[in-house]
Amino acid sequence: MPYVIAAPCIDVMDKSCVEECPVDCIYEGDRKLYINPKECIDCGACEPVCPVEAISQDRRVDPEHAGFVEDNRRFFAEVLPGRDAPIGAPGGSSKTGRIGVDTPMVADRS
Repeated sequence: MPYVIAAPCIDVMDKSCVEECPVDCIYEGDRKLYINPKECIDCGACEPVCPVEAISQDRRVDPEHAGFVEDNRRFFAEVLPGRDAPIGAPGGSSKTGRIGVDTPMVADRS
């Protein structure tokens, strides 16, 4: 998983990263954005445009946000609340539009 979006994105979702991503791999949950690990090409274009510094490489995530590495994978690999199947790798967020639901870790975070 090349890049991960952590806690600073929750309830902010500036979306500058979405506009900068050349492969359309950043998906919109309800409260946070998520980078699809199977679609990301590890270019790093998203990281410098994030105004809240929520994006980093998975191996460089701040220790206090380490749980977001696995949580980001979970967003795409597991069935989210209210959905029938995992999101998987649909080939870009423009194909799915806003997902509108988060992982339990993000949904339950205050």
